[in-house]
Amino acid sequence: MSLWEYANPVKFMRLTDRLWPWAMGLAVVTLVPGLIWGFFATPDAENFGSSVKVIYVHVPAAMMAINIWVMMLIASLVWLVRRHHVSALAAKAAAPIGLVMTLIALVTGAIWGEPMWGTWWAWDPRLTSFLILFLFYLGYLALWAAIDDPDTAADLTGVLCLVGSVFALLSRYAVNFWNQGLHQGATLSLDKEEHIANVYWFPLLLCLAGFVFLFLVLLLARTRTEIRLRRLRALEHRERMQ
Repeated sequence: MSLWEYANPVKFMRLTDRLWPWAMGLAVVTLVPGLIWGFFATPDAENFGSSVKVIYVHVPAAMMAINIWVMMLIASLVWLVRRHHVSALAAKAAAPIGLVMTLIALVTGAIWGEPMWGTWWAWDPRLTSFLILFLFYLGYLALWAAIDDPDTAADLTGVLCLVGSVFALLSRYAVNFWNQGLHQGATLSLDKEEHIANVYWFPLLLCLAGFVFLFLVLLLARTRTEIRLRRLRALEHRERMQ
């Protein structure tokens, strides 16, 4: 069985009809306990008090914002090369989710930054590239809305994804590229000397898994909606031609 079979909208709808309830269940059993554990069962940080607990939303949201753009890039490349409509619609469906994740990361980052740095915002390399990524999300959605022909919109937004990927990578690796800057290094790391204490690390991993499954739930639901809307527009166009 080839993975490309699910580029067929009918097969995609059948598959996701079975997957969606499982994704929803996994999102609930990971995200809800993770947030409860993180916010109510972990101690306050010695220097920053309870404000440290914003990491249970900030870190997963920031990681998802970057990875969603990467997923959009891959889906757009599949569209540009193979011309599979499901991939273009999946990229379109992911964009509003990524926009919200980026906004959450920016807002919670400001909340976390004020007690750490004494300011709500700084033109730090990672923060600046993240803000630009947010603007790319806005531009991506605006481009889809501005072009009537869906294939042309998918082509142009695919090119935009290629350009915006530079800032997605900068958002992830800016701390490594530039030594200066206020933003801390990796919160999650395989190196036990770098990542946060286990009392915060384990619930954070659970929250991260929850955000991944939440994204999958929203992505499947929105992609299925985009497929239905495309079918509806095709039927309306056919009726007008008759």
